[in-house]
Amino acid sequence: MASTITVFDHLKIPLEKILEATNNFDDKNVIGEGGFGKVYKGKLLDYGILKNISARRLDRKHGQGDVEFWTEISALSVLNCPPHIVKMIGFCDENDEKIIITHYDIKGSLSMFLSDPTTFSLQDRFSACYYIASAINFIYGSEGSAFSFIHRNINSSTILLDENWKAKLSGFEFSIRSSSLARKNFNIHSEVIGTQGYIDPTYLKTGSVTHKSDVYSLGVVLFEILCGRHAYNPNEQDDKKFLAPLAKYHYEKGTLQDIIHPELWDQVASDSYAKMELEKISKIAYSCLNKERAQRPDMHEVVYELEKQVRLSFHIGSFIFSFIIVSYTSSSVHK
Repeated sequence: MASTITVFDHLKIPLEKILEATNNFDDKNVIGEGGFGKVYKGKLLDYGILKNISARRLDRKHGQGDVEFWTEISALSVLNCPPHIVKMIGFCDENDEKIIITHYDIKGSLSMFLSDPTTFSLQDRFSACYYIASAINFIYGSEGSAFSFIHRNINSSTILLDENWKAKLSGFEFSIRSSSLARKNFNIHSEVIGTQGYIDPTYLKTGSVTHKSDVYSLGVVLFEILCGRHAYNPNEQDDKKFLAPLAKYHYEKGTLQDIIHPELWDQVASDSYAKMELEKISKIAYSCLNKERAQRPDMHEVVYELEKQVRLSFHIGSFIFSFIIVSYTSSSVHK
């Protein structure tokens, strides 16, 4: 572990600066809590620049410790450049405190906005689907890249939204790294780790995890976004607690609108283009949830299909905007 610490020495942040940034870990600054512990927002003076940060403070009562802490630091140090991965600022390993500091994405987690169709609009949701898939595709690695990761904990709480509603992937404490050359055949047996409602059923049954396990989790997240529902709701009836089987059932029956948030469905029903996008993206989400791993799509295929939808949406929006401007200009000239 000493050699690991030396490698990351340049990322160390004194505890004193983090205490100042979070007002001594004031509960008023708590913005979330996960398997790692509480997450605090704050303002950190870093090389003369005041930055909005989130500080994830390890709480050992959750059963995690040094391994998960260093796993996340290692992963984020490798992935610390693309636009759809949360950016690490540094960490603190001092006085038995283990804290990971990342840029704070102003909106918060995707989970906070799933059931808010007014604030988190339909078009923002469609775009978020693409950004999330792009992030997963990036960590999957490509030919010639130095890494390939299985995330193992993709869910709506580890996906953050910035001020422009662009999604970023975080929560790499459970990730597993391999070489990019081995990524297609990378299969490891381990203790089942993840979040209820998102875990690949094959992983649950066998303890075997692959990149296609993350594809399954993505399918759940896509349906969360489209339906405005959470992956698991303990207050629902037994057959409606878990979104994945519920969404699959209604997709197969052609009754997906029955489980979509009513206000979201109103937006879809009044816009033929939105309806078309919903159909396309729900088809992708359904394929990700295939029981057979081999039948789930590869991430580059998912990104390609979602990118087509985003581009189509952009062109349609630009056309409508241009039409309105031309119509307005024309009417003004003839007055």
